[in-house]
Amino acid sequence: MTIRDSLTTIPCLSDNYAFLFETGGRRVLVDAPEAGPILAALDGRPLTDILLTHHHPDHVQGVAELVAATGAKVWGAAADAHRLPPLDHALEPGDRIEIGTETGAVWDVSGHTIGHIAFVFDGVAFTGDSLMAAGCGRLFEGAPAQMLTSLRQFDTLPGETLIASGHEYTGNNLAFARTLEPSNAQLISRIAEVERLRAEGEPSVPSVLETERHTNPFLRAHIEAIKDATGTSGQSDEATFAATRRAKDAF
Repeated sequence: MTIRDSLTTIPCLSDNYAFLFETGGRRVLVDAPEAGPILAALDGRPLTDILLTHHHPDHVQGVAELVAATGAKVWGAAADAHRLPPLDHALEPGDRIEIGTETGAVWDVSGHTIGHIAFVFDGVAFTGDSLMAAGCGRLFEGAPAQMLTSLRQFDTLPGETLIASGHEYTGNNLAFARTLEPSNAQLISRIAEVERLRAEGEPSVPSVLETERHTNPFLRAHIEAIKDATGTSGQSDEATFAATRRAKDAF
């Protein structure tokens, strides 16, 4: 069974997501916004591992209760260990992690925070608040160039890769994207699809990388339409990205 086959998206708090998957007898959680919905999804089954993308409370505040209930081992960035829950496995960018039958890569995707990491497996990237569905995380600690570099890493992955990000922000992100590219047919189609999913009570996350390439303005800083819309025509992609992020912050 692949990660994609077993992947469950668990709504938490008001708009967060945790992700649960199985591999080789291990049951793995990515981020822990709150324990209750995760324990309900486990339904008495064991939890062996918790992978943490970054230190913000809405991604880690359920860890202590889950560890107490399940004995799961916690994985996170060594550089962020001082503000994460206690780690059993402290990770460095470039590390390869083996869980069950899967091997994943640890990427530094700083920008939203410094020390933010992503877990990249075959077919699925757990991106936290770096690359998000139709958007990216606010730059609370990093600089635009740093976040742009982080996001460009994901653009090297196969188009069918699932992007498992941490929040249900997709509708708002798409509404903003349409202010920049009002005639983008794929964007218009995606808006309708997300509206349908949300009306049916379904999450819009994970998304698909190829869809992000065509509809996420933060992956499109090189596109002339985005440069024109942000008043950065003729300027660097970094300048366009920074202008796009400022505009989204004010949206």
